[in-house]
Amino acid sequence: MAFAGLKKQINKCNQYVTEKMGGAEGTKLDLDFMDMERKTDVTYELVEELQTKTKEFLQPNPTARAKMAAVKGISKLSGQAKSNTYPQPEGVLGDCMLLYGRKLGDDSMFGQALVEMGESLKQMADVKYSLDDNIKQNFLEPLHHLQTKDLKEVMHHRKKLQGRRLDFDCKRRRQAKGSHITDEEIKMSEDKFAESLHLAQMGMFNLLENDVEQISQLATFAEGLLDYHSQCTEVLRSLTETLLVKKDEAANRPKMEFVPKTLGDLNIEGVSDGVNGTNHHNFQSITHNNIKQRPRPLPKQIPQFTRPDPFDPWSSVTDVLLGSSQVSSPQHKPQVQLDLRPGQHSANGNSFFHVLKVVVLCVCFVTLALYA
Repeated sequence: MAFAGLKKQINKCNQYVTEKMGGAEGTKLDLDFMDMERKTDVTYELVEELQTKTKEFLQPNPTARAKMAAVKGISKLSGQAKSNTYPQPEGVLGDCMLLYGRKLGDDSMFGQALVEMGESLKQMADVKYSLDDNIKQNFLEPLHHLQTKDLKEVMHHRKKLQGRRLDFDCKRRRQAKGSHITDEEIKMSEDKFAESLHLAQMGMFNLLENDVEQISQLATFAEGLLDYHSQCTEVLRSLTETLLVKKDEAANRPKMEFVPKTLGDLNIEGVSDGVNGTNHHNFQSITHNNIKQRPRPLPKQIPQFTRPDPFDPWSSVTDVLLGSSQVSSPQHKPQVQLDLRPGQHSANGNSFFHVLKVVVLCVCFVTLALYA
């Protein structure tokens, strides 16, 4: 029996490859059947995608969904049922407002307004949980049942129909080539092919004609959303009226005068002197007066330093000859040039520098003439 089944599978694969690559003609079905197959495929993709997008609509945070799935998987493995609810954003924001509103205290009008809005957001979170339960029960569960029961059965009949068609075409092709295939075997394959065709057609037809039930599920979804938004509207309307009253109370509340306290009011003493008992302020005033009475020192005359002219070529040459590299280095301080009165020393110094410049110029000309 196992060998016969294996042989049939080999024949099906042979027929499939022959049709795809060898150009063999298989049994063609009518256009109505092909149209039902197309609509069935669209319905299958629709049901799968619709469940995913509805869950994302009800629980938009992917991190929270992944955490809930992980906790659910761990609880199944451990055998301990753990209830893990999705954190609604309205509830999270409401908890934050309640926490800090109560910390501000009852005497704060802003704190009271935060508490009122936090409680309203918590009510909206409870309404959202009711919407989740309603949608899961009346919309997602019927879709899941349709996917796991009806669609699964229809896809099974279609797959079986494809296999029996390949077996029927393979036996007819082999008989036409002169193989030992009897008419009884072909007749048996034809009957199985006709049975699968009938089951596949009826399954797809019943699936596609089930519009009433599917539309009623969409209507239930819309009613749940309408109820959710209606309750949220009532909660927000009441909250808005309460906050407007709180705003008027805060505006009509008498303003309190506030006088900042000094260190003396807080009984904080200044830093005292350990010798004569004078306080720190008197000591600062005395010291300041003593500093004012001191004679100011005469301003010192800033020595004038001679710096080489960067645009004078003779100044750089003379600086090298006179050892000005030590003067300009960071390890030696610049020498102070005294302001000499016009006399013999200054004249001798100027004549010496002129003679030195002429000598250096002559040396440069001679060097250029030799290398030219």
